[in-house]
Amino acid sequence: MRPTGDQPRSPEGTAPSEGVTKFDATHQATPLPARRFGALAAHLTAWRTILARLGGIGQDPLRYDGAGYGNVSARVGPFPGRRGARPFIVSGTQTGGLKCLTLQHYCLVERYNAERNQVQSQGTIRPSSESMTHGALYDLSPRIRVVLHIHCADIWTRRAHLKLPTTRPGVDYGTVEMAQEMRRLAQQTGMLDSRIFAMDAHEDGIVAFGHTADEAGQALLSVLAKAHALDFDETGRLCVG
Repeated sequence: MRPTGDQPRSPEGTAPSEGVTKFDATHQATPLPARRFGALAAHLTAWRTILARLGGIGQDPLRYDGAGYGNVSARVGPFPGRRGARPFIVSGTQTGGLKCLTLQHYCLVERYNAERNQVQSQGTIRPSSESMTHGALYDLSPRIRVVLHIHCADIWTRRAHLKLPTTRPGVDYGTVEMAQEMRRLAQQTGMLDSRIFAMDAHEDGIVAFGHTADEAGQALLSVLAKAHALDFDETGRLCVG
């Protein structure tokens, strides 16, 4: 399926549809203090800017029916934290098309519960629709402290050739099932070592993670280079396109 824009679920709790965040969010509309989160947001935004310039994050009327795409997050202390309560800042809903983010474009997710499909957050903006997936990744290991979600056709269309861990067909973004897929991939594939995976049912969806933003970003760039290397034969001649 195509990625959809992030929109908050209605307070009445109506059933989600395309373009609607697929969890119940308890959100407190209070600004995040720069003293605590400013430096972390700045470093995360630096990598987001790089990924946006590569086309992995953004909004384009010619892609995905014009919906914004891509989001980033980073853990905050204390570490390691109890599962389901490992707080992280995440780029907010409908920020994909923004050229540059500031702290006001991030939201603090304090708690998340995949089984109950609930997220508790605060900030001047509501959390990304992918927040449950980010939380599920942070629950896998306290060493995972940054998650980068991009849309990259160059990697996604070559995911089988690259032998990327991949979610099962039909598992949609931002759902309880996607959170469960994180645990399956960790147990059955080398995802924790490769620090990257593809979303089969989320067109062009690629997620990388690491102990730092640099580690996660380098995992993405390394696989992107391998994807482009597939375009050449053993003599170095271009064999596609």
